[in-house]
Amino acid sequence: MKKLSELYPGVSQDVMIKSIKINSKECKEGDLFVCTQGVTADRHDFIDDAIKHGASAIIVSRDVSENRVPVIKVPDTNRELPYLCQKFYDYPDRELKVLGVTGTDGKTSTATILQTLIGSDVCGYIGTNGRSCAKFSGDNPNTTPDTHLLYSYFREFLDSGCKYVAMEASSEAFFRGRLQTFQFDLSIYTNITSEHLNIHGSFENYVACKLQLFRQTKKEGTCVLNMDDPYYEQVKAACNGQVVTYGMKEDATLQIVSFKVYPTHTLIQFKYHGEIIEVDSPLLGDFNVYNLAAGLLGALSVGVPLEQALSRIPNIKISGRLDLLTTNTPYYVMVDYAHTPNGITKLLNFVHTLDINRSIVVIGQAGERDYLKRPQVGEVVVKNATHAIFTYEDPRSEDPKTICDDIVKTIKDSYQNYEIVIDRREAIQKAIDMAKEKDMVLILGKGNETYEKLKDKTIYFNDEEEAYQAVANRKIREGVTN
Repeated sequence: MKKLSELYPGVSQDVMIKSIKINSKECKEGDLFVCTQGVTADRHDFIDDAIKHGASAIIVSRDVSENRVPVIKVPDTNRELPYLCQKFYDYPDRELKVLGVTGTDGKTSTATILQTLIGSDVCGYIGTNGRSCAKFSGDNPNTTPDTHLLYSYFREFLDSGCKYVAMEASSEAFFRGRLQTFQFDLSIYTNITSEHLNIHGSFENYVACKLQLFRQTKKEGTCVLNMDDPYYEQVKAACNGQVVTYGMKEDATLQIVSFKVYPTHTLIQFKYHGEIIEVDSPLLGDFNVYNLAAGLLGALSVGVPLEQALSRIPNIKISGRLDLLTTNTPYYVMVDYAHTPNGITKLLNFVHTLDINRSIVVIGQAGERDYLKRPQVGEVVVKNATHAIFTYEDPRSEDPKTICDDIVKTIKDSYQNYEIVIDRREAIQKAIDMAKEKDMVLILGKGNETYEKLKDKTIYFNDEEEAYQAVANRKIREGVTN
């Protein structure tokens, strides 16, 4: 809590500020409302609403007629916000070691692995699966939240005894300027494939936003790069810190020598400083071999002893990623966050190495997001799965049927192994009801998220819970008691 005069010396009206908000509906008494320019809204239009909800002062970047509360004018509210938050929360980013993970796929897994290997008692996590450390956990509105939330979370971590924070650094966050004040002690790059082109306008712009993480890495910091990814050299050229690498190549800092994936675990041989390291990982899939390599090298780079890091590998659990549900049924049900063409392809290729019969996939695509990706997702699903059920997934203001039509646009004349079931709950039930012995039902795109963003509201919805309920419904109909 600070006085307004501590943030803006010389103000004529001084008030006590308890928090910083950019959503007028979230304002409470004592809040400072910053009129940022959002994706679809100018918050200057919501000053009345903010004051009605309790805002005690307003930050603007254009002239407004307001005398009920103190008004401070700045050149650019969007640019002002991160610097204001830094000052309000007493620069927590300078006290914590900030560890950023970027890439099209694998951010959540790698950041979670990094937190686990360092220790959740001293390392916080921020990303798709919320925010957490040993002392608390909570939800996030975005993979990389807005700046005012990030700084409040960083202060939470410090107050809970953390020394590090492992965070997912999305391309959109760099594009929106949410991370412009951050300097990273460690940056990790997983891979780059096409994504979010509706936001960035071109693949080149998307890559440029990814590269910003490495430009904002401290000179004394470390950049952990995937040597096997096609964009490795481009990422390396952008690095400001020391570069270390992982991958199959012999000259990688942490070499993936070999691995064998089993239904319940993966045996891996790494080579580090000339020494062969045998690892029994609880994570499945070749993509998770790379995620583990990235997280392990990241942990070693910030000073975690090798033996300590290795001893924590069995503790790794990534919510919403390759979650094989305990259903006591002759068929299998898995929930995963995979939503990009590359991620879906890798997941389905892995699943078909298991002892299963058919694969039945439930998936959608988000509204107001990358339109060009939709038909690509439709193609990779029908080409790699036995049957697909396309459904809604955070449609927002778009018609879910239009989104599904986009998904099947290039496959409708050449593939028949799919159907559209708009309602996601009905789609999950349909997939469960279709499953026969040794079939695998895969519910993709949302992982363990607990919401669906509809046209005029956000509702509670969790794919794992819906899957368990669908299994229970089927058992009741079939008279199964266990």
